[in-house]
Amino acid sequence: MEETVKIYTIPTCSDCSYAKRYFKENEIPYTDFNCAEDPKYPEEVWNLTGKQIVPTIVIGDKVFIGFAENLSEISGLLNKA
Repeated sequence: MEETVKIYTIPTCSDCSYAKRYFKENEIPYTDFNCAEDPKYPEEVWNLTGKQIVPTIVIGDKVFIGFAENLSEISGLLNKA
C-alpha cells in the first residue's frame, strides 16, 4: 500500500490500541496522531467528522470513526491496495 493510514488516537483508548496492533501485525504503515499530545489533532478530527471520537482513521479519502465496528470495510479497502 502506497498511502499511509492516518489514525487519531489517545493513549487510554482500547479500540485505538487494537487498531494500531492490527496495522502492525499486518505490516500496514500508519501515522499515529496522539490527540492527548497536541491540541491541533482533536481539531483535525472535528474538521474531518464533526465529532471528537477516537480512533478516527483516514485511508485515502475515506474516514472511519472507530475501528472494531469498521474492521471488515477497512480490511477490504487495505487488501485492495
